[in-house]
This record gives sequence, structure tokens and C-alpha cells, in this order.
Amino acid sequence: MAFTSDKNDKELISRVEDLADISLTRNKPSFLGFLNEREQYIINNYFSYYSSEISFYGGYENAKRKFLCFSQFEVKKSDFPISKIYFQFRKSDKLSHRDFLGAIMNLGLERNCVGDIVVNEGIAVCFVKEEIKSYIESQITKIGHVGVSISSRTDNDINYKDDIETLSLIISSMRLDAVVAAITMLSREKAAGLVLSGRVFTNYFENKNVSYILKSGDILSVRGYGKFIVKDILGFTKKNRIKINIEHYR
Repeated sequence: MAFTSDKNDKELISRVEDLADISLTRNKPSFLGFLNEREQYIINNYFSYYSSEISFYGGYENAKRKFLCFSQFEVKKSDFPISKIYFQFRKSDKLSHRDFLGAIMNLGLERNCVGDIVVNEGIAVCFVKEEIKSYIESQITKIGHVGVSISSRTDNDINYKDDIETLSLIISSMRLDAVVAAITMLSREKAAGLVLSGRVFTNYFENKNVSYILKSGDILSVRGYGKFIVKDILGFTKKNRIKINIEHYR
């Protein structure tokens, strides 16, 4: 895999190398988090030779932001330094992920201190670094103008399922501009404009190559339209067009 010369990417790789050295020297697990999906992708590819020692966990199945653990022996999920904070509010108040994240960031915390935030009707759960749980609970009584309280509810009260729409498409080719045109319902010309303007990412890296050929499993992000995963390439129609299924994370 080719990596960019991005300064943050290089710093991340250096931090993981240090993490591996510490774990090997002390013969104990070392943790780094929370990491976003791009960072996890870089680590998985760059450190593939360490695949048996590396694991990720974000507090629940299919979490987006996750802790990295480097360990030479098996680590349980309960070993990850992750805590949950359950907030309760009136069902009539409509709060979003952005509302909760903004309130927590206003406490002066680093972004990597906070994992996923799952908001349901009247209740939300925030995954945070273990050491800051008490601080957040003591500081937040409002999200915006809405009063919230710390709840004793459990995961049984939370719906963690992603809002995923499966798109069944018929396209002329697996070229990036053709697939972007299909998922955005724009013309091929306008889709190419999105690609060339740097608004399209494949596998978390900016991709300005309109003729790039997508394959099954590729992750595609288009600013303003969301995240997509190429799930299945099903074959060809009688007119030699390609049938594919794409998952859209809304």
C-alpha cells in the first residue's frame, strides 16, 4: 500500500512503533486511542507483519472509533480502558451526535479521548477514555440548552444498529467517476468534477483519479453524500453493464 507524506500519518506510524516497543519490552499490553477509521486502516496495512499482536475495540461491535491494543498475548474486551457514560433527556428534545460531541469538546479535551456517541430517543451513550469519565460526568448537565442527566440505563436500552441502505445499481464500468455518478445521481461530468476537486476518498485517502477501478470491499466517501462500501459485484447484464450492490451508511 502506498502511503501519503501526510505529517499526521507519519506521526501516527511513529507512535504505534513506540507502542510496539513498549509492549515488547515490558511484556504487557499497550493501548492507543481512540482512533478514527482512516487511522485504523493505515495501522492495519502498515503494520501487517504485527497482525497477530494488534487488535482494535471501541466498546461495542461495529464501533467506528476504536482503541488499538498491542499485545503478545490475548486481551479481553474488558481490558481496554474504555468507559461508557449514559445520558438521559426528554424524548421531546431532539439531540444529535454533533450536539454531544460539541459539549464534550468544549471541556477542553482532545478528540482522541472520545469514541463513538450513539444517540437514541431520550438517551445517548458516549464511549470515553476511562480516566476522564468522572470529569465529564461532573461537568455536563446541559447539551446546548437541553438539560441532561447521568443515567443508570444499560446497553439493553440502546439501539446500536447502523442506518444502512443497500443500493442495487447497474453501471457502465467500475471507474471511480462512473460509480460516484451512480451513487450521487449526478451526471458523469459532475461526478468527475467531485473527484477532481478532492471531495472523493477511496479507503480513506483522497483520490483524484477519475479512472481508478473500484473493487469489492473498497470504502468510498463523498463529501456531502456520505460513506459507501462496495459489497458485491454481481456480474453483467445482457447489454454488458455491471450489476453491483453498494451499502450506504446514512
